[in-house]
Formats: sequence, C-alpha cells, structure tokens
Amino acid sequence: MTFETTDVLRYSAFTPGDLAESGAVGGNPAGIVLDAAVLDATRMLAIAAEVGYSETAFITDRDDANGRFRVRYFSPLVEVPFCGHATVATAVALAERIGPGTFVFDTPVGEIPVSTATGADGAARATLTSVPASSRPATPEETDAALAALRWAPGDLDPRLPAHVAFGGAEHLVLSAASRARLADLAYDFDGLADVMRKHGWTTLHLVWREADDLFHVRDPFPVGGVVEDPATGAAAAAFGGYLRTLGLVREPMTLTLRQGEDMGSPSELRVDVDPTDPRVRVTGRARSIGDPR
Repeated sequence: MTFETTDVLRYSAFTPGDLAESGAVGGNPAGIVLDAAVLDATRMLAIAAEVGYSETAFITDRDDANGRFRVRYFSPLVEVPFCGHATVATAVALAERIGPGTFVFDTPVGEIPVSTATGADGAARATLTSVPASSRPATPEETDAALAALRWAPGDLDPRLPAHVAFGGAEHLVLSAASRARLADLAYDFDGLADVMRKHGWTTLHLVWREADDLFHVRDPFPVGGVVEDPATGAAAAAFGGYLRTLGLVREPMTLTLRQGEDMGSPSELRVDVDPTDPRVRVTGRARSIGDPR
C-alpha cells in the first residue's frame, strides 16, 4: 500500500557547514508529519516504512501558542523512544513555519526542550537538551556478543575508552575503535547484530574513534530499525556525552565535535555540550529541507 506523501516533510539534520557552498547536503534525512493527531501507531509505522528513512517524527498533539508538541518517532520497523536527528529536523521545520524560539517536545522518554535559531552562516539550527544521560560498563557477555556480530576482535578496541551501555533517551552500546582504519572497515552481520541488540534493548551501536579530546569520528549501525547505518545519531551523541562524563573525562564544561556519516558518503557534524555538573547533554546541529528525492 502506498501512502500520500504530500503531508510528509523531508529534512536533513546535522548537515555540515563545509558542504554549503558545494550544494551537497549530507546529514541524516528524517520524515516529519506536523499533524498526526488522527494517526494510530499502525498507520505511523506504515508511513515510516513507506518514507524509508531511519526515523520519521510524528506530532500527535500541538499547542503552537505555548510552543509545546507531543512527538513520537518510528523507524521502518519499530517505534523508537527518542530520536535526536528527527528532533532537530522537526524543530527547524516548526521554526520556519511559526517562528524561531524554544519549543518543548513531549516524547516517550520525557520533556525535551529544543531551541532554534539562524546562525551567522544563514543556516537554521536547533539545540536539543536531553533527558539525564548516564552510562554503565558493558558486561563481558554484552561486549563479546557485539564484537562477534561486528566481526571485530577484542584487540580492535581502544582500552582507554572501555565498552559501556550509555543512555540519553535510548540505550546505545559504546565501543571505541583502536584506529580510524578499524572504524572505516565496517562489514557486520546484519541479522546477528540485530538479534544481539534486541536481546539487550539497544537502539544503536555507537562506534567511535578519538582523534582528539574534543573530536570523535563515529558510526552507528541500526539494524533493529531496518537500517544498516545512521549518518547522524543525535540520541547516541547525547548518550556519548554522558558516557564521557561517567568516565571522568569531562572536568569542566566542554564542547565536542562528532563527525559521522563520512564513511557512507553522507558527512554529518554534531556539536555536543557536556557539563560535569549537569546530567543533561545538549546536542546542536543544522537542518534543511531536502524535498522529496524520489
């Protein structure tokens, strides 16, 4: 069954600024339905599958006057509790229609404040504030199962950044690659990794390589959503900020840059602000309309 797509907006979130002059887009595309009040979960899931992006956001209730919106997120296969790139995309789409400012999204994981603005470069951007982010060490069983499905060996990991299960609205297994080459070579067992992730309740694997203390290259397999890989993952970025704070690597307020999507031809840039005294994490990115590429 094919759904009418005229009411589904298409935006790309976390688009890098250095692509603006080339005309390329980059970032992670999201579908957006601004008025989903009459849609039930079955219909929303079917629309998300039809759109085919890693997530589509649905506004199921809205109070424009007070800037408050109830939002649900669906991948092509399942509903997910929170999605960062679709949040950024939806906030920018709203700001373009009702004016910039700060919105509150009521999501399945709680309230998510999102501020919107236009930067000096003329690009629209949004900053989401996550629910409290946290992290715990992964068990040997969790780590071994994930490595087997990734076809990685224990020696492929950087021991300075241990495996953790991090939370910033959804759970993500964080694994740090020992080299950029290891991160670039990603050919995993799709069904096997999906089974491991479903067993443990993980939304993505957040695979990272640290270039500098404030610069990380990341990749996020998402087989449980029916997607091989996300070009940009705001929820995982928030969780990663909590992970670094848990490890004691955030001793004062700091801003991280995450470069994602480069190995899949859709470069993305996420700015992550972490404060050692605040359990919440702020994730900022640009977003722009991409129309319907089909």
